[in-house]
Parts: sequence; structure tokens; C-alpha cells
Amino acid sequence: MIHIATLICNPARAALDDAAVALAVGVLATAQDVRVLDPAVAVDIPFTPGGANDQAVAVRLRSALKDLPVDVVVQPLTNRRKRLFVADMDSTMIEQECIDELADYVGLKAHVAAITERAMRGEIAFEPALRERVALLKGLPVAVVDEVIEKRVTLTPGGRALIATMRTNDAHSCLVSGGFTLFTGRIAAMIGFDENRGNALIIEDGKFTGRVQEPVLGRDAKLATLIELRDRVGLSAADTLAVGDGANDIPMLEAAGLGVAYHAKPKVAEAAQARIDHGDLTALLYLQGYARADFIEP
Repeated sequence: MIHIATLICNPARAALDDAAVALAVGVLATAQDVRVLDPAVAVDIPFTPGGANDQAVAVRLRSALKDLPVDVVVQPLTNRRKRLFVADMDSTMIEQECIDELADYVGLKAHVAAITERAMRGEIAFEPALRERVALLKGLPVAVVDEVIEKRVTLTPGGRALIATMRTNDAHSCLVSGGFTLFTGRIAAMIGFDENRGNALIIEDGKFTGRVQEPVLGRDAKLATLIELRDRVGLSAADTLAVGDGANDIPMLEAAGLGVAYHAKPKVAEAAQARIDHGDLTALLYLQGYARADFIEP
């Protein structure tokens, strides 16, 4: 069976030169002809695996590349292009944590951000941590959501091209978040997702009540969403791709055909089959074998 080692760096800081590729080829004793996906940004190196598993091979390649800002993903060639994509929102498809930005309007951003960080690291349970943070938003006008989206939320580079390219190639996509539907619906539309899931905040008289609709969408619900959509579309696990950065994403990442920890917390990066520490979201296209010329730019 042929496996593929994909080397990827951030397109904004292209650093993948011939010397780096040669180092990687030297690690892979059975390496075949290198395929350039994007000059200085991404290459595929096919090889025949020996006794080591893909994650062990990836570790060896990262060690050989040392301090170069290059991501390494190793996987089988079969089922490489995915037909279902499920993605986390906060700090993955967007660069912020929406609840932290809302908390800034009540002067509690640092306090709430500290709780968010602990939950994303897996140090505290997600569901009670979410309820605690939502309670601090009581009385905040719902209208601030518009301002947060307009002035504070930035889409992670490469996300729109990622979704447009996968949709053009018949993949279904879902944005699934432990955040709030007030954000997921609009952000999913901005990026181009087919559907979205999130938590509903309870509102009265145009203000947050400090409560969230139960049950809270957390790690179990993210996993359930992946399985539900996979079964609905009639796909195998191998046909699915999931991405996230927090501890509540781990079950979803582990159940996907390829689970990617994106600029993730250490516990998440350790659990996932693949990790992207340097690249932008177009890395998820390169690891599926798309060349830069294949990208659809919306």
C-alpha cells in the first residue's frame, strides 16, 4: 500500500525549499517521485511504509526538519479526498473565541478568556464551564452580536477556499460549535458551509438571560454530529475529515477518517491523527492532494 507524506508551510511564509524536501526524502527510505502541490509551500512524497505507523513516521520527519516552519501529515493514499468535512468554529474557522468577545462588553473578557482556555485545554469540563461563562452575560443586549461579527471576528485565512474547493468536489460541510447559533449561522454563511450547529442562548426582551438552552452542545454532540452526517450521506468513516483546536473536539477528531488538530492545545495535538501548527486552512486541501491550481477562490 502506498502512503503519502505531505509537507506544508504557511503560504504567507513559504519556506519549503529543495533542501528541506531532500531531508524528508532521506528519512523515507522507500520514497518515490516528489509531487509539487505548490512551489515552496506544499509537496507530496509517496512511499511504501515499513513497520512504523503513520504518526511515528510524521514524528521522524518533523525531527529531521527541526525548526523549519513545516507541517507534516502522513496518511494512506486511499480515501484521501474526503466527502464530509466537520469543523469547529472558534479559534479554528475564525480567529477569535466569540464568548470572550461578548464578555468584553461587560468588562469580563480576561476572566472569561481564562475559563475558556482551561476548558479548551481539557483542564475543566466544557459544559459547566460554558454555563458559568454564559451566566456572566446576563443583561447584555443581543444587538452586540452584530458589532462583534462586524468589528471583531476575522475569518481564518484559507477557510473560504477550503470550503469552496471541497464543495466543488462534492463534499458536504458542517460548522459545529460549542459556541452560539447567533454566530454559527452567519459565520457558516460567510465561509460557505452547507449547514451549522451550535448552542442557543436564551433571550428575553432583547437581552441575554444568562442561560443556554439545554442540552449543551459539547464534545459528545460534536461526535454525534459527525456520525449522523456520515450516516445520512452514506459514507464510511474513512471518507470524513474533521478539524478543531480544543479538548471538546477530541472525540470528533478521533472518529473521523482524518482528524486534524489546527493550531491546537497540546492535549488535542497529541490525540489527533494529524496536526497543523504552521499552515493556514488551505493546509487541509494540500493534505487531501489538491494542488494550488485546483483551489476554488470564492
